[in-house]
Amino acid sequence: MAIQRPAEVLWGRETELALANFDVAGRALPIEVVHALAAIKSEAAVVNGAAATAADGRERFEAIRVAADRVAAGEFDDQFLIDIFQTGSGTSTNMNVNEVVAHLASAALEAAVHPNDHVNAGQSSNDTFPTAVTLALVVQLTGSVLPAVDRLTASLEDAGRRFAGVVKAGRTHLMDAVPIFLGDEFDGYAAQLAEAAERIESALPRLGRVPLGGTAVGNGLNASPTFGADVVARVAHRCGVELSIAPSRFAAQASRDGLVEASSHLRGLAVALLKIANDIRLMGSGPAAGLGEIRLPELQAGSSIMPGKVNPVMCEMVAQVAIQVFGNDAAIAFAGSQGAFELNTYQPMIAADLIESGRLLTRACTLFAERCVDGIEADVDRCAYYANATPALATPLNAELGYDHVAKIVKAAVAQRRPLLEVVVEDGALDAERARTLLDASAVARGNRPAR
Repeated sequence: MAIQRPAEVLWGRETELALANFDVAGRALPIEVVHALAAIKSEAAVVNGAAATAADGRERFEAIRVAADRVAAGEFDDQFLIDIFQTGSGTSTNMNVNEVVAHLASAALEAAVHPNDHVNAGQSSNDTFPTAVTLALVVQLTGSVLPAVDRLTASLEDAGRRFAGVVKAGRTHLMDAVPIFLGDEFDGYAAQLAEAAERIESALPRLGRVPLGGTAVGNGLNASPTFGADVVARVAHRCGVELSIAPSRFAAQASRDGLVEASSHLRGLAVALLKIANDIRLMGSGPAAGLGEIRLPELQAGSSIMPGKVNPVMCEMVAQVAIQVFGNDAAIAFAGSQGAFELNTYQPMIAADLIESGRLLTRACTLFAERCVDGIEADVDRCAYYANATPALATPLNAELGYDHVAKIVKAAVAQRRPLLEVVVEDGALDAERARTLLDASAVARGNRPAR
């Protein structure tokens, strides 16, 4: 499929060959990886320039630094069009960056700057590209995903406070259970998300272990012994993230287990979101033939034929995002298992799926908070009706009447479609005042916690 070429092409021969060879999906590798690669090239140029003995060498590396900074800032994004499904080491995208940076540096310096000898000095695609993928993901997780999760968590916590005194029926197995507070449900959702964020955060130190300086196979050939550590320290400071040299560059280049782990935690976040979204849309189902315990914001018409119908569209959006993340994680896990000897050659696909998962989850959390959770209202009367109507409200009677006796009362109330309190009083084992005390839905929902 034809790509939309920029008016002025800044790349060279290797990029041109890659564009011709990898005409597959028509989707370029996420630009975040390109920006990360360019940031690495910039800091590598600083380290290489400091080690240069000749003045012209220092000038060349300074020109490379300036050019790479422009690429990292997004000034030339239209120059990076190589397909996701390319050489599995990411060499094509690495060379694309090398060539564009070399072109810009050559023009500024008015002297030849070579993409391999100069821009790629001390590096190989096999250590630079994995480092760039890691950098792009760590920046995304810390700068976008985790703040978006925090935003949704805060929204759920606020709903928990708003609904703290709203008593409703609990449900287990989709069947009636003892009453709870609606606020407790939303507090539970917030806690579930907070734990998902905690798992992502806990993985960041392991994720941030990179192989830069290992060059082609991990032994560092053609790089100074301190090159990798020096560049990584500068990149970490530049981007405000935690990066370190992997304990074994051989392991970090041959496998991408840190990325696989990060993906699993994004999947965990998606699991939490799917559960929460499904609960919310079930509680909001109706308005006449569903649960109708909460009212969701009315965002748009829900049907092209049924007037007035409103659907839980934001819940459905979140559910679809979660399912896409599940699929991405399955692909990432399989690709991560396919490292052979000294290199995993499935990295562009891993990078694309990871960045997509992070981007989708960021937007889903943000929009779900803003356009759904923040505007949820409780139908207090309907919630109270269910809380008082559920046969599970009889559970506090067990201590005084015994399980079997209470079971008979419950079955009679259900069979006769009569209020539970009425059947208990008629049974005669408890007087009306004691029965009312034990069958107080709010007291049951409070459980063993002190009164608020």
